[in-house]
Amino acid sequence: MTAWNDSDLTSIGTAEELDLESERADGSLRAPVTMWVVQAGDQLYVRSVKGVDGPWYRGTRTRHQGRIAAGGVRADVTFQDAEPGEYADVDAAYRQKYGRYTSIVEHVLTDRARASTLRLEPR
Repeated sequence: MTAWNDSDLTSIGTAEELDLESERADGSLRAPVTMWVVQAGDQLYVRSVKGVDGPWYRGTRTRHQGRIAAGGVRADVTFQDAEPGEYADVDAAYRQKYGRYTSIVEHVLTDRARASTLRLEPR
């Protein structure tokens, strides 16, 4: 596993939103999807409100890699399934960062959304 450098970790982790492009089987990138991103420890995470049935999440399953853009950083990434032991820290990060959107943030804190938690790793 490759680690984020401190500058990119901070820039992406504090960005309000992230654009994610997953790779198709032929290596081309799908259209970007804008979503929330959180930092927990020295890792970055995203989740699908629709869980594993969400279209953008299903797109990450093809090659498990793609590209992100957030906070002035563009990076090629690998999408790694987060372990259930990581969910509590990711939940806390979502609550802290996006808690002001009370009625919306709850949608990324459901069991359905947790099942789609992806750790973004630079490649």
